[in-house]
Amino acid sequence: QEPLVQSGGGSVQTGGSLRVSCEVSGYTGSRYCIGWFRQAPGKGREGVATIASNGKTYYAESLKGRFTISLDNSKNTLQLQMNTLIPENTAMYYCAADDRAGDYELEYGPDLEGSHYEYWGQGILVTVSS
Repeated sequence: QEPLVQSGGGSVQTGGSLRVSCEVSGYTGSRYCIGWFRQAPGKGREGVATIASNGKTYYAESLKGRFTISLDNSKNTLQLQMNTLIPENTAMYYCAADDRAGDYELEYGPDLEGSHYEYWGQGILVTVSS
C-alpha cells in the first residue's frame, strides 16, 4: 500500500478556517472506511470524522456544523474542511484508512478509537490561537 500523505493544516486565529488533505489512492475499494483522528497535547486520540463506502459520514458531536469531511470524485483525496476554529481544536490531525474499519462500520458503526485502522498518515499540526 502506498503511504497516506497528508497536506494542509497550519496556524489560524480563533474563528478562522483551515483544510487538511490526505491522498488515499488505493484505500477506497468496495468496503472502505476512511477518516480523520486527532490528538491534542496531553490527551488521547479521538475520532473527528469518517466516511464509509456506504456513503455514511460521522462527526464528533462537538464538531458538527463546523467540520466537513469529503472525498473527491476520483476517490483519491480525502479532505477535512474546518471552519470557525477555536483553540480547543489545536491538535495533530491524522488520516487513517483500512478495509477492516469498513467492515466494522457496516456492522457496528464508525470506529471512533481507531483500533481497526492499520494505515495512518504522518500527521499534520493544526494550531488555533486566541
